[in-house]
Amino acid sequence: MLSIKSSASKSNRGMDTSNPAVFVNAELLRLHMGRRVRAVIQVMRSDGGGTVIGRSTDDQQIVVKGNPPGPLTTFVEVIGIADSNQSIRAEIWSNFGDTLDTYSYNRVCLLANGDYKHLFI
Repeated sequence: MLSIKSSASKSNRGMDTSNPAVFVNAELLRLHMGRRVRAVIQVMRSDGGGTVIGRSTDDQQIVVKGNPPGPLTTFVEVIGIADSNQSIRAEIWSNFGDTLDTYSYNRVCLLANGDYKHLFI
């Protein structure tokens, strides 16, 4: 008989859970100052000098500081440190393409910070 616990532990060996990034939108960002967060933004403009202005999934502005590794698509996920109530110092940039269901992603953010946060690392 295969133990579910043993198979789950095998699948998690390569996953770093020591410093998880909390799913946030702009409203939730202020609750996680100084912590590692992840947010999806719609890129509105980039100054080319290390600042990207985006619209969060709850239709508010977020400033992302850091240099993206290359060209950005319309929607981008950033993982980094919430350094103010409206900005993230990005460590990781991931292109999410040119279309995204922002309503559903925003619902994920709300669930990840509410009654179901235990389901998110």
